[in-house]
Amino acid sequence: MATIEEDLAQLERDIRQLKIEYDQFFGGGRKRPPNEIEWRIELLVKRYGERGGEMKSAQRFKFNSLTQGYAKYRDMFRKRTKQKEEGSVARHYGAAARAIEAQRALEQPLTHPPASPAPASAPSLAAAPAGAAESSAFRMTCSKPEAEADKVAQLYNALMNAKERAGESTGKLSRASFDEFVRKKTADLQKQKNCRDVEYIVETVDGQVKLKALVKS
Repeated sequence: MATIEEDLAQLERDIRQLKIEYDQFFGGGRKRPPNEIEWRIELLVKRYGERGGEMKSAQRFKFNSLTQGYAKYRDMFRKRTKQKEEGSVARHYGAAARAIEAQRALEQPLTHPPASPAPASAPSLAAAPAGAAESSAFRMTCSKPEAEADKVAQLYNALMNAKERAGESTGKLSRASFDEFVRKKTADLQKQKNCRDVEYIVETVDGQVKLKALVKS
């Protein structure tokens, strides 16, 4: 039997896949809506909606974030499906397919940095010019990520939500790899800069989501 963590990870993957398959459906790449994966999501949402007391605080936070995002997508999908059935949606299959492929080609998943990188060289940490952020940034400060699971969960969800709003792919960004990245990056900066606290910032700059790590004095 799957654990709560495994089920939440599966729910997260299914929601991402649902969005991709609905995009294909609306773009003409699929003949039918992805009802099977939506049914699987509904089962997990119902199961853990009735078992909230069994989850830890970080798990509840993640579950609530996932269900809120899913509810938003579901409403959008229902409206677009109705429009498609009524023939009120312009069908530009070639353009839609090219847009989907372009999004995949441009995806830049968060990856582990080299063993001893300069802060600006890590592919997932990008410096942004002052005033360039297009929306309010999410900030989180930690010193021991392994003991601050709630904070890391909030940072992860903020990054995922920002990427989804920006239309960036999140399929290759797993929670486990992100946790390891934050632990390693924090330890590296603490050692290099002889500091205690590291501040992580999620912001959108020129339509692209950036994750920055700054030393706190």
